[in-house]
Amino acid sequence: MSELERRYHRLLRAYPAEYRRARGAEIVGTYLDLAGPERRWPSPGDAADLLRGGLRQRLRAAGAADLIPGVRLAAVLAFLTATALAAVWSVLELHPPRTEWGVPNAGPFVSLGIGAWAAWLLAAVVHAVAPGRWTRRAVALALLFTVAVVPVAALAGLPRPPLLVLLPQVGLGLVTLGLPARLPARLRAAPLLAVGAAGLAGVNLLPRNDIVSHYGSYYYGWTAEQILPGTAVVLLVVVLLLGTGLALRADQRGGWALLVLLTPVGLLSLHILAGMADGLLNGAPRPGWSALAATAVVVGLAGPALLPLTIALRKRGRGAVPAGTGDRCPTCGRTAERVA
Repeated sequence: MSELERRYHRLLRAYPAEYRRARGAEIVGTYLDLAGPERRWPSPGDAADLLRGGLRQRLRAAGAADLIPGVRLAAVLAFLTATALAAVWSVLELHPPRTEWGVPNAGPFVSLGIGAWAAWLLAAVVHAVAPGRWTRRAVALALLFTVAVVPVAALAGLPRPPLLVLLPQVGLGLVTLGLPARLPARLRAAPLLAVGAAGLAGVNLLPRNDIVSHYGSYYYGWTAEQILPGTAVVLLVVVLLLGTGLALRADQRGGWALLVLLTPVGLLSLHILAGMADGLLNGAPRPGWSALAATAVVVGLAGPALLPLTIALRKRGRGAVPAGTGDRCPTCGRTAERVA
């Protein structure tokens, strides 16, 4: 056995053992036939293809074949939400408090958050014209800018958006990385439409009365405490309606999308959840920072933990799918038949 073949067999461990026994030699043989004579290592594309195929077969064996389509549906909804919020925050960034109030600002903007929101708006444009790899790169850049706002603001001594706003944006962004490579043109343009609608609403509805909110000088009139929970309700209602409609056609994508979006929805409702917990424990009318931090940790851990738990329960309830059911072609990556 050559070193290249041995390395392909190592990558093949991503597949279930039963599948490897049934199709492993065929899959590795196909990749070896397509490899050049001088190749010593599997190409990055081959490695990614094998890992994706292994994950797909493991999910199919667990009765969770709709998980990946569900993640893609959740990514589309998360991207719409993230770009719409970025448009609203961008409008608010254009109205810094009066300098005589002694509240610092970042030049003509309220804070350094304008860089993160601009990156999200750029990602919406990239998604409309170049979906797939370039969109994922733009989303990753927007995520990087969103996370970097905190240390950069601390080093520069300039204001930044509150963590109450940044955390849900990061949660939505992580889900957005699962965007499908191919979407109809109307869906590719949807984030731009969401940006336009949210920006227009912000310009016409948000007051300009320079009221400093409880969380600092970042929002005026309508604070993040009012905008974020409303967004969470809209997102939750949309995914529930979509999930119900898909379930009527025996399509479980909506259920998986709901599980994936639970963490972003929880982060959007963070101060409400923290207020409920803090009120029950301490009788406090408003949550303190310790309650907010503890609730954020619980929400961040509970959401991802539900996915493997649900997969395990479905596997126990339905049993494993035979390896030959819906086998994946080793060359084109397609399945011979759709697995419900």
